[in-house]
Amino acid sequence: MRDFHIPGRSAVHATHAMAATSMPIATMTAIDILRRGGNAMDAAIAACAMLAVVEPQSTGIGGDCFCLYAPGGRGEVVAMNGSGRAPAGGTPERLRADGLTAMVNTSAHSVTVPGAISAWVKLNATHGKLSLAEILEPAARVAEEGHPVHARVAHDWASSVRKLSLQEATARHFLKDGKPYGVGEIFRQPALGRTLRAIGQHGAKAFYEGEIAADMVAALQAAGGSHTEADFAAGADVAEFVTPIQTRWRGLDVFQCPPNGSGLLVLSMLGVLGGFETPEAGPLSTQRLHRHVETARLAYRDRDAFLADPSQVDVPVARLTSAEYADALRKLIRDDVAMKEMPEAGTADWARHKDTVYLCVVDADGNVCSFINSLFEGFGSGILAEKSGVMLQNRGFGFRLQEGHPNCIAPNKRPMHTIIPGMVVKDGRAIMPYGVMGGHFQPMGQTMFLSNHFEFGMDVQAALDFPRLFPYGGKVQVERGIPSSVVDQLSRMGHECTLIDKPHGGGQAIFIDHERGVLVGGSDPRKDGCALGY
Repeated sequence: MRDFHIPGRSAVHATHAMAATSMPIATMTAIDILRRGGNAMDAAIAACAMLAVVEPQSTGIGGDCFCLYAPGGRGEVVAMNGSGRAPAGGTPERLRADGLTAMVNTSAHSVTVPGAISAWVKLNATHGKLSLAEILEPAARVAEEGHPVHARVAHDWASSVRKLSLQEATARHFLKDGKPYGVGEIFRQPALGRTLRAIGQHGAKAFYEGEIAADMVAALQAAGGSHTEADFAAGADVAEFVTPIQTRWRGLDVFQCPPNGSGLLVLSMLGVLGGFETPEAGPLSTQRLHRHVETARLAYRDRDAFLADPSQVDVPVARLTSAEYADALRKLIRDDVAMKEMPEAGTADWARHKDTVYLCVVDADGNVCSFINSLFEGFGSGILAEKSGVMLQNRGFGFRLQEGHPNCIAPNKRPMHTIIPGMVVKDGRAIMPYGVMGGHFQPMGQTMFLSNHFEFGMDVQAALDFPRLFPYGGKVQVERGIPSSVVDQLSRMGHECTLIDKPHGGGQAIFIDHERGVLVGGSDPRKDGCALGY
């Protein structure tokens, strides 16, 4: 039970169905779809489309998508990889000829062909009940009519002015006299509304072929990209159902999407952390936070060395998530001092923080959906296809321009991906769809959340509220909620701690209490959203 003297929010309880997203109107959209006869998948896609309109810095139809789905709440979890591929002309030679020595976040060469729409269409056709047109109509209407900018959206918008100023079309539509949209100002995207309706009526073909695709290709080529309409036509079928990966942790089965996503880091970290005794001093103890930081340093070291597109290189998932490997990593962690150096596993490359949306839905039939969609960094590449209203992602910024590296850019290759939906199953039944946004913070955020809830007994809202820290760029970035005494102790152990202005990520979760027949939802206060149920 939380302390009601302290500002905060309680977990949401319901018995029939529930949705949790990072914007109130998106959560309401999901609930409306459920009440109109849609299922969890329909509601998730509808909510995500709405977020593409009202949280444009974080997500969009020009981005990518991953999904975990448990039909009927069974433990047979379905995984969808909706990440796009580099264009056929995306070679290291082409990038170097254009003067690049590394991937650039605002370069057209960092734009992969978007995979989200391919994923939405396949998920709807396979698991949905309502038509795509009905699902996308609420977002299309809001895009045309406009929506007031919320506080966190405005905060992120203000930090992206430079990027939004680089392209004339982007500046015309996303800035007002060179300034960002502020809290409460109405933002309209009529071109995006038309594109959403076209997709609803004609499916993936409307996006990947014809006028909309030609508009995206023209914008990319004008910005120096090698993209062709043939690249986009091939992207219509890029999304694919894949076999999820999983691990056993504290009597629970935790599921993730396989590479090229970063879900294997969650499984690796849980393997290491699960071998420690729960710290008696509690979740905010120096011992707990130190162990988590050290575990993350090791896991992210392995990510930077091995994680890539498994269709083009070998990714040693089984080894990196094995109990034997977890035991070996755990032995490297001391409770009294931070590691000064780690055993070699590859070149470290600490990328900048990114923006993403995560949402989850549980319906009355027990279907459970864990859904994530992203442009990668704030407003993606900053390249807007003006006629279609599509802001294009910069997922290719996750590539390397290092010959011989598993994640080096190559034609038709998927980059290392950060977005990872999560699902927890117990005794053959799904008990929690969950996710934590925040680019490469996500494995750290997910493992902290799971530990907060299942190990330390917090409810889902308290587990999301809990203060966070993250090893980044050789330092440990701490939120202001970490006590100064703990920060001081971490510093004395050898961690270089620094306070951050922007909090780590944001998340949603729904716990399914099968014994009592109750759904318990939470939504991260670091975003503008909420959980609702009925």
